Amino acid sequence: MTKERYHHGDLRGALLDAAETLVRERGADGWSLREASARVGVSPSAAYHHFGSRDALVSALSEIVLARLGHRLRDAVEAAQEQGPERLAACGRAYVTWAVEDPAVARLVFRGGATTAQSAISPHPHDVLTRELDRLTESGHLPPGARPGAEFVVWAAIHGLAVLLIDGLVHIDDRAGVEGQTDRLVFATFHGLARETAPEPDRPTPTTTHTRRLTQSTA
Repeated sequence: MTKERYHHGDLRGALLDAAETLVRERGADGWSLREASARVGVSPSAAYHHFGSRDALVSALSEIVLARLGHRLRDAVEAAQEQGPERLAACGRAYVTWAVEDPAVARLVFRGGATTAQSAISPHPHDVLTRELDRLTESGHLPPGARPGAEFVVWAAIHGLAVLLIDGLVHIDDRAGVEGQTDRLVFATFHGLARETAPEPDRPTPTTTHTRRLTQSTA
């Protein structure tokens, strides 16, 4: 696939394909830009025309992976049969099963610094989750007082389960079990949030590279 893309003039895409394959084979750090170039059949100098460093290649791949995950989460939410918190559970299931199915690539984007403030990712997984929580607030399922920062609470829950599973600290035998555990976690988290009828005055305001980028672009 990578050499086909290169022969069709898409060297940048071919290098990204090669990098993703190397991540699955060796992990996030077990390969070089030179090796990615060799997989495609070009010299490192040719690769430098598209990526000035290995970090630049990793960042570009991370952006693609996160957009792919964003599409997966959005599709899962839109396919949900119910319009209440079940849609949120569908989002959680899509996130956790994605990580379990592709752990090496998941680890690549789970690390801090995987993307930068200049990374434009659409749809961003964070935005999919944010829109769903906004919808739950507008429909009356989530009190307005619980809404500020709720995406970080839900994300912490599902991300924590995903990491525990791919790091082997928690074992669940099959996908149905993973989805069932995710449902339990999401509903428990959501019901806890739903009890917050008024915002706490000292509640922290978490941020990410993506949310800071959104704030800067709005300003």
